[in-house]
Amino acid sequence: NGLIVLCQYVFGYVFLPIENIFDFRNGYTPSKANPKYWTDGTVDWFRMEDIRMNGHVLSSALQKVTEAAVKGGKKIPANSIALSTSATIGEHALITVECLGNQRFSFFTPKAAFADIINMRFMNYYFYKVDEWCKGHLFQGNFNSVDMGALKQLCIPIPTASEQKRIVSILDRFDALCNDLTSGLPAEIEARTKQYEYYRDKLLRFQQK
Repeated sequence: NGLIVLCQYVFGYVFLPIENIFDFRNGYTPSKANPKYWTDGTVDWFRMEDIRMNGHVLSSALQKVTEAAVKGGKKIPANSIALSTSATIGEHALITVECLGNQRFSFFTPKAAFADIINMRFMNYYFYKVDEWCKGHLFQGNFNSVDMGALKQLCIPIPTASEQKRIVSILDRFDALCNDLTSGLPAEIEARTKQYEYYRDKLLRFQQK
């Protein structure tokens, strides 16, 4: 941690491979034939439909499973990122509750050493760039899947805590403006969205030194 903080102080940010920053877990689907996994469930179980319907910060899933469906008694920790790495590629969400998710998702949970270094709302914005990377690094088979070995080696930036907070503040305001569908005509909303995506790309463009 000391070396990371020193690099942030000298250069403004540090690049590290994703596998150094996050623990990985794959999602799965409990057997639909076994009602004990599904009846009166209380554990959030996320699917692509959750992102499509409710966006990129999620606190509740459309479907629930029971505690019996939790393998090894271990849920995905709160404040993990779910990234679609098979079939539909290049979608993600920050999950703010303990959960499970289906096999389309890989979950990224900060390692303990990075818990106080990473602002997960910043990382949720940066994962838009990871989405684009994933679309260009696929295995072709019965359905598309991301080259996970290459993804684990992908280097991503960790700016200083103050810079992460600044970027989140700016992009949160843009995001709120673009999602306020009660104000503006469709053409105006589309223009706002393009402007938001342009500035998001600019703010998240870091050069490896």
